[in-house]
Amino acid sequence: MRVVVLGTAAGGGVPQWNCACGPCAAVRAGRLPARTQDSLAVSGDGVGWWLVNTSPDLGAQLAATPDLAPGPGPRDTPVRGVLLTDAELDHTLGLAVLRGAAGLRVHAPRAVLDALTPTRDVLATYAEWAWRPVEPQRPVLLDGGLEVTAFPVSGKRPRYATGPDGHWVVAYRFRDPATGGVLLYAPCLASWPPGFDALVEEADVVLLDGTFHAPSEMGAATGRPSGQAAMGHLPIAHSLPELRRHPATRRIYTHLNNTNPVLDPASPEHAEVTGAGVEVVEDGAVIVL
Repeated sequence: MRVVVLGTAAGGGVPQWNCACGPCAAVRAGRLPARTQDSLAVSGDGVGWWLVNTSPDLGAQLAATPDLAPGPGPRDTPVRGVLLTDAELDHTLGLAVLRGAAGLRVHAPRAVLDALTPTRDVLATYAEWAWRPVEPQRPVLLDGGLEVTAFPVSGKRPRYATGPDGHWVVAYRFRDPATGGVLLYAPCLASWPPGFDALVEEADVVLLDGTFHAPSEMGAATGRPSGQAAMGHLPIAHSLPELRRHPATRRIYTHLNNTNPVLDPASPEHAEVTGAGVEVVEDGAVIVL
């Protein structure tokens, strides 16, 4: 299994267009690297690739990734389809970038597919896609040989969506039957749900929600109440003790908000994370399992 971490930032990226917080200012001054919004590309055979979430930055991410370059024909693409962890705008707006590709398959929780009905209607005027609901804990075999299983982790629906409570947010477990390698991807984690320790323990690599370092981070960074608690992201201060219990698993934080001090390698927060054996990688990082 080959994995490219296309983007590592939370919604808005780093720097965020309307923010002058410390990390955003440091990126603009050239002291820290810029980060695009969270997304992943996964392949079992190195030929066909699956995108996990499609951020508004997807066009630039595809252009920056040689493995995802089109060819050999003028309109051939190695992108076989998409898996969505949720229906948030920063994970779905990039679907429009793919509108010219015929025959893509999009897997997502049923509630997410329902919320995307207006988007699906628009995209249907460009190309015919297959929209397939993922059933919790029911493995699906993807083209290229990978097995993927969805695990519900949160019932948080996006602000724009209506509909019943349900499995709005999932983590994906990718398994390569050829090597036995297991990747767990959970960029949105509202809490540490029951059974999640077992998923982390069995994984070779886990990419986990690192949106905020502290519970009151956004308010402290922006100088105004932020509503951070309602955003559905477990802060690193609460998840890091959980990760310490799994030293045999390679652990990586992703989906980093622009206010997060962990973005700065010189910060004590970054030292705390890396001191626990957990990584903070940059956009474009490659993982082979």
